[in-house]
Amino acid sequence: MGNRLSKIVTKTGDKGTTGLADGSRVAKHSVRIQAIGTLDELNSFVGLFISELPAGNELIESYTRVQNDLFDLGGELAMSSATEQVVVLKGEHSERLEALLERLNDQLEPLKNFILPGGSKLLSLCHVVRSITRRAERDLSQLAEDEPVNPDSQIYLNRLSDLAFVTARWLAKELDIQEVLWQQQK
Repeated sequence: MGNRLSKIVTKTGDKGTTGLADGSRVAKHSVRIQAIGTLDELNSFVGLFISELPAGNELIESYTRVQNDLFDLGGELAMSSATEQVVVLKGEHSERLEALLERLNDQLEPLKNFILPGGSKLLSLCHVVRSITRRAERDLSQLAEDEPVNPDSQIYLNRLSDLAFVTARWLAKELDIQEVLWQQQK
């Protein structure tokens, strides 16, 4: 890859704008930058989730691929503009998530109760990944109201949030961790 970022402090964002890949500048609070920021936050939490998985766990490779996909999706948004859409994620990315989701879910009992985040730090982190993914979906949906957005990227985030939920359930079973079930309060 070479040395692409030789200078980190550029001061170009000191007035509340940031640069996109095409050289244009947009407000740091724009919908596009909000979406990119949420993806960055999500990627960080996926990394934290991976670091809490037991060594050798089969999910490490899958979620590392998710991290790369999320980075690619951020790039997709940084390279796109209000008039031009760049496509990086494709249907096969979502299909890969769906195949894993189905494989994990097939090993679980049917869901009979609502599940609350908790049970362990690992399961809670999985739910954090799920909830931040949902926010990323909302951000991308909002951006799509005004600008072209790759529909495969929206599908990918929807599958990822489902995968995170099923992953938490699967890990609870695999690691014999009691899930926290919702209890109606009287």
